[in-house]
Amino acid sequence: MLELEILQPGVPAAAAQLPPGAYLVGSGAECHIRLKRPEISSRHAQLIVRDNRLLVMDLGSRNGTGMEDGSTLFPNQPYDIPFGTKIRIGKAVLRVRPQAEPVKQGAAVPPVPAARPGTAALRPEEPKLRLDGLTPARQEIPVLRVSGIPEKLRPIVQEIKKQAHRELLKRLNLKKLAVSGVSGEDLARQARSMIREILSQLTIPLPPEIDLPLVEKELFQEAVGLGPLEALIERDDLTEIMVNGPDQVFVEKNGILYRTDTAFAGSSQVLSAIERIVSPLGRRIDESSPMVDARLPDGSRVNAIIPPLSLVGPTITIRKFSRKPLQAEDLVRFGSVSPEIIRFLAICVAVRKNILISGGTGSGKTTLLNVLSSFLPNSERIVTIEDAAELQLHQEHLVRLESRPPNVEGKGAVTIRDLVRNALRMRPDRIVVGECRGGEALDMLQAMNTGHDGSLTTIHANSARDALARLETLVLMAGFDLPLRAIREQVASAIQIVVQINRERDGSRKLVSVSEITKMEGDVITMQDLFVFRQTGWDEENRIVGVYEPTGGLPTFLDEIERAKIACDIGMFNPKKREES
Repeated sequence: MLELEILQPGVPAAAAQLPPGAYLVGSGAECHIRLKRPEISSRHAQLIVRDNRLLVMDLGSRNGTGMEDGSTLFPNQPYDIPFGTKIRIGKAVLRVRPQAEPVKQGAAVPPVPAARPGTAALRPEEPKLRLDGLTPARQEIPVLRVSGIPEKLRPIVQEIKKQAHRELLKRLNLKKLAVSGVSGEDLARQARSMIREILSQLTIPLPPEIDLPLVEKELFQEAVGLGPLEALIERDDLTEIMVNGPDQVFVEKNGILYRTDTAFAGSSQVLSAIERIVSPLGRRIDESSPMVDARLPDGSRVNAIIPPLSLVGPTITIRKFSRKPLQAEDLVRFGSVSPEIIRFLAICVAVRKNILISGGTGSGKTTLLNVLSSFLPNSERIVTIEDAAELQLHQEHLVRLESRPPNVEGKGAVTIRDLVRNALRMRPDRIVVGECRGGEALDMLQAMNTGHDGSLTTIHANSARDALARLETLVLMAGFDLPLRAIREQVASAIQIVVQINRERDGSRKLVSVSEITKMEGDVITMQDLFVFRQTGWDEENRIVGVYEPTGGLPTFLDEIERAKIACDIGMFNPKKREES
């Protein structure tokens, strides 16, 4: 909470609490801060207060708006003013400053003991902490221009949009019109007409640098669409969209985080966007169910979480997928994998090896799973099982299954584990599970050990060895008290290849290892790395540079590759040949 102090000649000083918002200052009756003086215009200036910012804009007044240093503000131009600065409006002085916090009773500062007479006060030497090179200076997140509205004018536009939305809800019940069967074109036409009329009647003037159609477009998209998300979803160069409340919209582009210059009008508009995403899928979000997973029509994955769980307001995270699924050639071009590794993984799929793709959040597990799934034969029956449908397979004999959350009464949930068990009765040749994250891991291992070879799945882990440990934990989540050795034997016999993919510090995704599970030695699962990524340095653009190289180990199933009559150059596993080339 801030404090406003008003000083006028011949009038006692006045003070009031000032919550964040927009305030009109002048002598007119419509002003929030009314100063009845002849030299002050009826609509003299505008104050926009934020928790950490104060913007002041002169509204083309007769005598101008000045600062304590004698300068005068240009009309219709917002200025960032430090808190505590005196703002001169005619002969009146305004000052906005943080409200002083009362001193707590009994919170006395302990006295410093005095030195004995004849001695100097001894002060212990303060330890020196050296973090040179370890604590980089605070870096500003780069801004991605999307809306066309200058960043310094965004607070004024936000206030205009908030007032316009409140008035729009009073005059036009969009939900009622949509339910009553009004066509989309008629609804859009009525909304556009009403928005144009409301903007022409607002008391807050639009800065001359901003075109009215830009504000109309944002208001219309938030009224009947997804607001700022509309333009971001259309862009193919973005991989992630992150909404942290109404005022902050971030995106990821080429592995780099950007802050956009766009924003929602308020929390209610963010909630409306979430509802428009989840309602067609039969999902819901409210205080009793404040988290939801959903997807967009193009397959992009959506997660939303709202207050009281989110303290910054409604939050949306969209994992965008390319309209055209990435192919193996694209991963090679991006430097995420080498041609030899892709060739080897395609061979593994062809000879029906069970493959586990491991990696962290956003490392590219689903993208790699899509690429490996494209190697599945068109003549086989493929069953995919996912929490939110993301895979983009194009085989002819394909069955896609998706889990279902519980309804309002907490019933009717269908889990991944239920779908895995059901898939075993569907005569699948291959089972592709989007991600193992619970007790379905046990059913997946049993399926892989009972004739369903060539299955694919992903798991969250930081290394290939960690992936096996996490798989053991997930099996225990199935609720059976199995001996650890029995679980490890199941894992060792079910999984043949573990592929580790990481998101590196420069934002790039790289396949860092391809490992084969060989056998059990005692109670330990033994593995051998077949290919690894070795970083050699950084390039001029601060990107990681490295090479994919074989370790020299040979896969134990070379005879199966030969029996399948698949051409496999054994030289791809020879590190010396790599060095010579």
